[in-house]
Amino acid sequence: MAKTAVGIPDEPEDNGNDRKRSKLRDGVMKRGNTWSYVIRVTDPETGVSKPRWVGGFPTEEDAKAARDEARVKARRGEYIDRNRVTVTEYLEEWIETHGVEIKPKTLHMYRFLIERYVIPRLGDQRIQALRPATITKFYRELSATGGRNGRGLSPRTVEYVHAVLRRAFRDAVEVEQLIASNPVERAKRPRKERNEPGSVWTPAQLRQFLTEVASRHRLYAFFHLAAYTGARRGELLNLRWSDVDMESEEVRITGTAAFIDGQRVEGSTKSGRSRVVSIDPETVAVLRTHRQQQLQDRLAVGEQWCGAEDYVFTTGWGAPVHPDTVSSLMSSLIRRYNKPGEGRPAPEEPLPSARLHDLRHIHATTLLLSGVPVHVVAARLGHGDPSITLRVYAHVIDEQGASVADTFARVLRNAG
Repeated sequence: MAKTAVGIPDEPEDNGNDRKRSKLRDGVMKRGNTWSYVIRVTDPETGVSKPRWVGGFPTEEDAKAARDEARVKARRGEYIDRNRVTVTEYLEEWIETHGVEIKPKTLHMYRFLIERYVIPRLGDQRIQALRPATITKFYRELSATGGRNGRGLSPRTVEYVHAVLRRAFRDAVEVEQLIASNPVERAKRPRKERNEPGSVWTPAQLRQFLTEVASRHRLYAFFHLAAYTGARRGELLNLRWSDVDMESEEVRITGTAAFIDGQRVEGSTKSGRSRVVSIDPETVAVLRTHRQQQLQDRLAVGEQWCGAEDYVFTTGWGAPVHPDTVSSLMSSLIRRYNKPGEGRPAPEEPLPSARLHDLRHIHATTLLLSGVPVHVVAARLGHGDPSITLRVYAHVIDEQGASVADTFARVLRNAG
């Protein structure tokens, strides 16, 4: 049951019922139909001790229990003044105050999740009244009826909501000092679905896509570089030619690009760090050809060329490529290859459907199954910690580990 603050004067305000209240006994007294307690709290900045009155307790025992808890926290310097700040009020201020620390694309997602799912269900509740059980119930409701037309949200979406709330309420504890502990940390959320990145394509199918499908399009170099580096879509669309060193056979990944509310936004990589990714001679040749084609496009367009930045991947008139363009392009290329128009034979072996992001997974799994150390693959993918790679590609590493015993035995047989 929520308790309300009754102000912090030396004595509680006279509300007309004071004649009926009992005397103050050990910091607890009855006012009207409810009970209140008072403790003295030392201001850490001034060192001055002041009384803090809190009321609204239904019984004397409830008031005493809350008083004892408050006294312990006051001695530890952990006492938090009662306030009536609601979840809506706090989250709206939090997203504005702490938005500068969050990447634009992530901030856009945070706003969406808060406005769509959190505020309609928890917005009116006081932040200090939230309990882990409240959050757990909220997650169950999202899983059951939180989506469109009353359908349940996926565990992954609920996990995103949880991540936003955990971060926001952590700041409420550590920065704003509005609450003493984070109720989100102790809430129970739906079991996560472990969707392991599968082997959508074999290396042969990837080669088939690159040579027989993508090679016919002007953005072939994009798909080739995605497959041969494992870089993310936004990272590749942020590349400038100054990031490409063809002599040293390296590409420097410095940031990422996204579109938010129709505007192109550039920021740091997901890990917040730049990285250098080696490329092979075949990839260098593909990039040289792409560079020549881009220069020809620029000459053909002339003064109408709108590329102020020297992006590696642009439209035919020099504008940056929209991220959704390359994602939808890959799907349409596969569909047209599998079901060509009249007069063109269909391939003997159609390509399975695949997403652009699957090129990153294929790159990682191919390297891991070839025996490349996990920490090397992690650095190439831009994972901030190799444990991320271990978690995401655990099934691949397990598959690789199945042959370890045979490898060890073979080495010993060949020794001496």
